[in-house]
Amino acid sequence: MPLSIAFAITIGPADIRVGDVWASVASHLGWGSTGLTPIRDGIVWELRLPRTLLAAVCGAGLAVCGVVMQSLLRNPLADPFVLGVSSGASTGAVAVVVLGAGGGAVSVSAGAFAGAVVSFALVLVLSQVLGATTDRVVLSGVAAMQLFSALTSFVVMTAADAEQTRGVLFWLLGSLGGVGWAEVWAGLVVLAVTLLVCGLHAHALDAFAFGQDAAATLGVRVARTRIVLLTVTALLTATLVSSAGAIGFVGLVLPHAARALVGSGHARLLPVTALTGAVFLVWVDTLARTVLDPQEVPVGVVTSLIGVPAFVLVLYRTRKAGTA
Repeated sequence: MPLSIAFAITIGPADIRVGDVWASVASHLGWGSTGLTPIRDGIVWELRLPRTLLAAVCGAGLAVCGVVMQSLLRNPLADPFVLGVSSGASTGAVAVVVLGAGGGAVSVSAGAFAGAVVSFALVLVLSQVLGATTDRVVLSGVAAMQLFSALTSFVVMTAADAEQTRGVLFWLLGSLGGVGWAEVWAGLVVLAVTLLVCGLHAHALDAFAFGQDAAATLGVRVARTRIVLLTVTALLTATLVSSAGAIGFVGLVLPHAARALVGSGHARLLPVTALTGAVFLVWVDTLARTVLDPQEVPVGVVTSLIGVPAFVLVLYRTRKAGTA
């Protein structure tokens, strides 16, 4: 993965070499002088490196969340956004951009994170009221998704001008442009905590694949474990969406690719999925920012173009498995 990140940073209109990347990183870590001009050093350290690292964090985080959701819900088509987190984040971001919520003191990322947390809280309340079964959790997520999607559309249609609408649409499609080190560190911390928590529950996730009753028979505290895993994955999804928007299909497709490589045991599946997702999104983002240079394509558009055929393949394999 470090090599993928280093090579991805060199791709673009500026003449940057892999050696320049290592020199800039070493210099900023206190290991000598870069030997680069301030402009070239700024391109590496301030522009491309944070963006590429956040792409890796988003790819790893969304893929890991997809693995956990598919196991907990026993649904191969589940993804990190099934709990309505992305829709809530979209509403929060739109409220800041269009309505100026917070009087300008609240950033788009903060608004998106707040909206995602509110959406997840609503899902938890609804699922508890309706009965905390797997189906109820999914239905609660669908309800929250529809509610916040409608609120987002209503705000955009009634209060946004053309420029605001374009900016909101670009964010909603997923974009890593303009990110900084603050987003990278926030994503890294939450990703590390989530990987630790999920790794400690790897055997419980294996048990959930056989159903809640089987998991309880194997000694898993079903309700507590489900709440813990749903909470950490929702917080990670909220953090990533607040930084980069809704990047679709990564959490849906990459877990299946990782399972094809290492099987369904979560002790191996979680780290392999994280690595696969990180490398995948680094190169997808590189393609998104260079394919129509100088115009940038939202990274969510590229992941969807790649993910839709893969999604159809997953559906086909699921259908074959169901009829076998």
